Amino acid sequence: MPVCPICFHHCNLSEGQTGFCKARACFNGKIVGLNYGRISSLALDPIEKKPLYHFYPHSAILSVGGFGCNLRCPFCQNHHISMSGMNEVPTQPMSPRELTELALNLAKQPRGNLGVAFTYNEPFISFEYVRDCCQLLHQVGLKTVLVTNGHINKGPLVELLPLVDAMNIDLKGFTQGYYTYLGGDFEQVKQTIETAYDRCHIEVTTLIVPTLNDSAAHMRAEAEWLASLSSEIPLHISRYFPHYKLTNIPPTPVETVLYLCDVARQYLRYVHAGNC
Repeated sequence: MPVCPICFHHCNLSEGQTGFCKARACFNGKIVGLNYGRISSLALDPIEKKPLYHFYPHSAILSVGGFGCNLRCPFCQNHHISMSGMNEVPTQPMSPRELTELALNLAKQPRGNLGVAFTYNEPFISFEYVRDCCQLLHQVGLKTVLVTNGHINKGPLVELLPLVDAMNIDLKGFTQGYYTYLGGDFEQVKQTIETAYDRCHIEVTTLIVPTLNDSAAHMRAEAEWLASLSSEIPLHISRYFPHYKLTNIPPTPVETVLYLCDVARQYLRYVHAGNC
């Protein structure tokens, strides 16, 4: 049985079986993306919404999403698409060339358009589509952005990085215990950041959930580790709000976020408070 090469789950799939992410499956003995060219979400957003504060600020960027995810965060704000599989969420077909033409047409409008951000759900599980789109977008001079949880094996990551201009990578916490709670792999996210930080523009986001990952000691360790790569890596520390399956924990106090920002600023030059 073929093994999916994309992330740490290494899904070993029999014919017709779908992987953990709900977006990749085995057909004719090969792993294919069920989500290739299937768009669930489309919007022209400020680049700061990704969030990217240090990459062409005040620009607009065409944001696209599909379906599926290789994590199971119980507080996911986009669970209606990220936790859905094929035929569980409405989608429209859009080939890489059609997406590129749309992005290019928007770039000619008064508001402008920097390029395309693959976001809303995990873009790495749409590896082939993202790769093909990024190639065409670069050919017409547009930028490519990924908003990702960082769960991708090093091989496909290295293949894709030359086609990517910027990423915002979620570093959801700084322990494997927390990543186990989310269905993820702490070391793989660190590997992604280590591999990408000097090959494209990156910014990092940490969503603070009270009692789960709001430790000052963990934030200190995270900021110190990021600074060991580069103290210039921007870090966004954001408030959690109850959503999806996690509704019994109240929103993160603003003062908690501000305090953790102060902790991180001991190591990093650019630290931003989000949702405050």
